[in-house]
Amino acid sequence: MRIVITGAAGFIGSRFVELLLGAEHLGYDEVIILDSLTYSGRRENMETALRDSRVSFVHGSIVDADIVDETLRGADAVVHFAAESHVDRSITGARLFFETNVLGTQTLLEAARRHEVGRFVHVSTDEVYGSIPEGSWKEDHILEPNSPYSSSKAGSDLAALAYHRTYGMHVNVTRCSNNYGPRQFPEKVIPLFVTNLMDGFKVPLYGDGQNIRDWLHVDDHCRGIILVLEGGRPGEIYNIGGGTELTNKELTYQLLALMGKSEASIEPVADRLGHDRRYSVDCGKIRNELGYTPQVPFETGLAAVVQWYVDNEAWWRPLKDA
Repeated sequence: MRIVITGAAGFIGSRFVELLLGAEHLGYDEVIILDSLTYSGRRENMETALRDSRVSFVHGSIVDADIVDETLRGADAVVHFAAESHVDRSITGARLFFETNVLGTQTLLEAARRHEVGRFVHVSTDEVYGSIPEGSWKEDHILEPNSPYSSSKAGSDLAALAYHRTYGMHVNVTRCSNNYGPRQFPEKVIPLFVTNLMDGFKVPLYGDGQNIRDWLHVDDHCRGIILVLEGGRPGEIYNIGGGTELTNKELTYQLLALMGKSEASIEPVADRLGHDRRYSVDCGKIRNELGYTPQVPFETGLAAVVQWYVDNEAWWRPLKDA
């Protein structure tokens, strides 16, 4: 069987391909990576996967209908990671986010419909729900996105679900909490802070530092997506979380401790525009239906990720110097 993975030169997608190749019981003997290699998509991230004879790479954008049509021809499944994803970049340049995340997703869905692709898993984010002061979101919670990024992802979620309801396609949407792990682009908070501290710079902490996020190791996220790919019910949404809620200040202090730095390395900065206060997903549905449980304890995973950046300066240094 043939599966197409979009955005698999990026942080999460590249790790997903590596784990998918080990899930031989799923029967995918041909894995096609479709990626446009934007600033955060790197050939180096695909090195391990491309050594496997089952994997091939197509350099192209999801908004290019001709490339998408040819790539999806004969596919049995699509797992769609490709997206513009950095909130700060969306605030200063929103148009690209809507073009890629909404129109690109619709281009994929339309090609999948024409070619009668059997399964389509659309990877989204908990940010589409907005902000929740207490409790946790279930999948049927109203969407209240507050940034151009999250609103573009909400639009792509709705497009995916519409293709299920209108055309009967087997579509699933997954909504994850904040990911962390090796090979994450150093504009994101954990690699940004670790690499800043390695260089003797301060770490920028937004506002009062009390914004709360749920942290999910990339391996647990990818295992959850594989469960949805294998057994998700058509038209259903599945939250995937890590179960570790921390304020940004608490996360910062854990990183300072791991790097042997003091709070003097913190630089308070003006809060982000429209900064959501708290995210929290209820993972009961994927746990009860598909048997999902996160396996990487946060303290263990965070320490390993910090060490990865310490040991792999050659990977991140060109990105920060660019």
